[in-house]
Amino acid sequence: MIPGWWIWYYWICPVAWTVYGIITAQYGDVNNKIDLMNGNTTIVRMYVEERLGYDHDFLGVVAMVLVAFSVFFALMYAFCIKYLNFQQR
Repeated sequence: MIPGWWIWYYWICPVAWTVYGIITAQYGDVNNKIDLMNGNTTIVRMYVEERLGYDHDFLGVVAMVLVAFSVFFALMYAFCIKYLNFQQR
């Protein structure tokens, strides 16, 4: 349900990946029934897959992407500290 011109932000945002991982890890394998507001019932796992589009099998990829984000930001920090010196003497 994200506009097409904004989908790139979803893929490069570490917060979006974190939310995906948290929801998938917590609710992606739960088989309890829930009542929806329209009077229907469904399984939590199916609701997460159908309504939110979160797939539990994608959890490994999410973990790797979050580790890659952490390594990338740590390397960028180290690079910037070493090579960008804005102090003038």
